[in-house]
Amino acid sequence: MRHNNIRDLTANILLEAGCKDVEVEPQLLPISGETFNYRSTITENSARLDVSARGVWSPLDKVYTDIRVFNSLAPTNNRQSVDDTFRRHEREKILNYNDRVIQVEKATFMPLVFSTTGLMGPKAEVFYKRAATLLSNKTGHTYSDSIRYIRLRLSFCLQKLS
Repeated sequence: MRHNNIRDLTANILLEAGCKDVEVEPQLLPISGETFNYRSTITENSARLDVSARGVWSPLDKVYTDIRVFNSLAPTNNRQSVDDTFRRHEREKILNYNDRVIQVEKATFMPLVFSTTGLMGPKAEVFYKRAATLLSNKTGHTYSDSIRYIRLRLSFCLQKLS
């Protein structure tokens, strides 16, 4: 799959930053009668997300992420601005997973959306900035060095995709 390198890099960054219980492709708990706000919510018992970890937002909180990489030059994406395209892809992920993660997993959900041209969506920016803060606290490096390190590694992963 196109995003596996980014998935693995995200898990490694979270481990380096000191997060606990980091898992790649964690299987979600089965649904047992919950009702969701959106029909688009993924309800299959075999559903998986890309990465989960504890300690990103607070020490015991668990976060689940799902990664999407889109081609901003594709006909379906070039009809709208890049910002609108990022919002659309983030919204689709949120509609598919957020309710389930909150209700069943009792965790938070963060869609990580990237373009093949090397851009990162607003929610991914927030997520990796937080990871950089955790990484700088753990390693003693400056925040600017930590965010540069993360962005550099992400850009290499995205370069491999194009």
